Amino acid sequence: MMSGENAKQKRQKEESAVKEVISWVITIALAVVAALFIKNYVIINANIPSGSMENTIMTGDRLFGYRLAYNRKSPERGDIVIFKFPDNEEENYVKRVIGLPGEVIVIEDAKIYINGSETPLQEDYLKETWTVGTGPYTFEVPEDSYLVLGDNRNNSLDARYWENTFVTKEKILGKAVFRYYPFKDAGSLY
Repeated sequence: MMSGENAKQKRQKEESAVKEVISWVITIALAVVAALFIKNYVIINANIPSGSMENTIMTGDRLFGYRLAYNRKSPERGDIVIFKFPDNEEENYVKRVIGLPGEVIVIEDAKIYINGSETPLQEDYLKETWTVGTGPYTFEVPEDSYLVLGDNRNNSLDARYWENTFVTKEKILGKAVFRYYPFKDAGSLY
């Protein structure tokens, strides 16, 4: 038979163990909720399946994008964006913003001219000399949309070839900001 003091100690140990388990369950639940919130509202993960953005982003690279980047501001020329592919919104694409809302973009002889400028857009990020799909093209970017192209213009399925040429702001999921894999190349994309 257990004395009153022993029974009280046993009950306290049981209560302490239950409190510890509840504490762990709450901690794990909060961690899961925080991770889901961050994944769905702050960060987007992207896997690069093709060479369309080489040498900036290589096939097999993994990126983080910032979902909140365009909540208070609009994408800028040169930004690398993750977006719903206009011809099949089940797929996410990664490309560079070239044309902004309301602009007229002319591609001629592998050079990009904006709003009638005689000076072509400076594109130091291109992989190699641009020889495929060099124009002439003229794009009138709608007010709520963007023209996006890959950095590897010789091997990029981009706006030059899409049925639905432009990406609307609402279909931009985030700004690509950080490569986390492969680890040897981890770092900022800007």
